[in-house]
Amino acid sequence: MTKPGKTILFICTHNSARSQMAEGLVNAFHGDRYEAFSAGTEPAEVNPRAIRAMAELGIDISGHTVNGIDEFLNRDIDCVVTVCDHANEARPFFPGGNDRIHKGFADPAAVTGPEEEKLEAFRRTRDEIRAWIAETFPWS
Repeated sequence: MTKPGKTILFICTHNSARSQMAEGLVNAFHGDRYEAFSAGTEPAEVNPRAIRAMAELGIDISGHTVNGIDEFLNRDIDCVVTVCDHANEARPFFPGGNDRIHKGFADPAAVTGPEEEKLEAFRRTRDEIRAWIAETFPWS
């Protein structure tokens, strides 16, 4: 299999939900054209609700690792996308001529209440990210 032509790095604060879901969506649905990665400015762990929401689409991110942005400083990345405002404010710098995009999404982990409401927040964010990716990155 040939490697895809473009690389995308999705960055969020903890690399636990939004950036992980974005990475999973791109690689699952458009891995023939793009190779996605994710990282955090303050990495934590992959949120179990993000894993569950993605599994509902048939995408397994349970084996994803949590990465810090420093791990990507010396890699050729075509496009850096911050998916939360905090990561965008941190303005991580990547050398080279990469594109930079910011598209903030609501933090599903911030939702409180019953478990079903929390999971619904992850589904909603997942679906918003999926729609935005489809609009932003050309697939053909």
